[in-house]
Amino acid sequence: MEKKANPQSETYYDLYEDWDIIEASFLKQYNIRLRQDDDMSYQEFCSLLSGIMPDTPLGQIVSIRAEKDAKVIKNFTKEQKRIRTEWIIRRNRKLKNDPKAYSDYWSKLQREFKAAFS
Repeated sequence: MEKKANPQSETYYDLYEDWDIIEASFLKQYNIRLRQDDDMSYQEFCSLLSGIMPDTPLGQIVSIRAEKDAKVIKNFTKEQKRIRTEWIIRRNRKLKNDPKAYSDYWSKLQREFKAAFS
């Protein structure tokens, strides 16, 4: 299951594939061990997840995956570039499996380019 802030926003983490870094982030930020906390409701989990800060493992990964500034990306380390590239490849594979999402993504990207260069 992927996390989306709203239908127009792009997704930068996956609850299943990124579970290890989500657990590490909860431990760092909230001192909660998710595997040991069986009292937490899903609503509470979602609320806490939405409040994850940039200095956590998930926050750092999301900031790498979400970066759009070419100047910043150019200065990424080899590892940061690998993380971002793997995410883009994974996202594109998922988009290709959903023709409407794929079309919507490219339409949105075209609108962003038009706005940036007009």
